[in-house]
Amino acid sequence: MVTAYRATQYRQQDVVGASPIRLVVMAYDLAIRSCDRKDFQTAAKAVGALRDALDYDYPDASMGLLRLYQWILARLRQGDFDTAKSTLSELREAWSTVEKQLNTSSTQIITTVSENRAV
Repeated sequence: MVTAYRATQYRQQDVVGASPIRLVVMAYDLAIRSCDRKDFQTAAKAVGALRDALDYDYPDASMGLLRLYQWILARLRQGDFDTAKSTLSELREAWSTVEKQLNTSSTQIITTVSENRAV
């Protein structure tokens, strides 16, 4: 019981401290795990959260993702969890790559600023 409580606490802290892009990756992870379990409700909620988080200030990207999310939701409704999972996994990988690139860029900027202050 205590271990489950600590795991829940850790997940909550992870979410609260996460960057927006990390939250997107976490939503993909939840959707993918839910597809593995054939859990329609949770998978649909995760994909719905991704859909609801779209930034329409970037219409080309957001509309493309909106169509993909609608297609994934249709696959889930039909019970085609494998196809939904495959598409979600590809999207997750793309977002994870962007996250890594942003983290690398941030680290380089912080290092440069620190070096300049030391001089």
